[in-house]
Amino acid sequence: MIEIKDARKEQAADIASLIMTAMTDDCCLHFCGVGYGLEDFRGMMTMLVECEESQYSYRNTLVAMDGAKLVGIAVSYDGGRLHELRKVFIQAAKEQIGKDNSGMDDETQAGELYLDSLAVLPGYRRQGIARRLLKATKEKALRMGLPCVGLLVDKDNPTGEALYASVGFRYFNDSCWGGHPMKHLVL
Repeated sequence: MIEIKDARKEQAADIASLIMTAMTDDCCLHFCGVGYGLEDFRGMMTMLVECEESQYSYRNTLVAMDGAKLVGIAVSYDGGRLHELRKVFIQAAKEQIGKDNSGMDDETQAGELYLDSLAVLPGYRRQGIARRLLKATKEKALRMGLPCVGLLVDKDNPTGEALYASVGFRYFNDSCWGGHPMKHLVL
């Protein structure tokens, strides 16, 4: 039986791997400097998940658990805190993956709980886990007093967009993030 729970710090490595799944390898490499690769990025992301004041913090993460196995994640945070939370990513990227990402576009805004990353392990997909994580994220937004959940979906990801539309997300505007054209959707 799958349970949705708040993440724990000791789950950082599994969470980081699923965040990278959500981002795609191309996107992860976009944020790396010359000579750095996916394992360098994974190490940095694991540290950012362990950090309490990072946008990728375990404190911002809901996990789907099949017994003791972490099978899915939903990482979300108050969009109004983006710049404050992103500082840790920018500093870590300079130090650990050799790239200054300080000029990156904003992916969210004040007034929304921003769903940064949603991913489910391949063997657990098409079982309703992503929908349950999305529902739990909407409930989190309500508890935080935020009127909506926002996210970006790659324009080349019609499967993801169809999932989001099936639970009520609607188009808000176009965006660009991680070197990819995106759609900003809200619920």
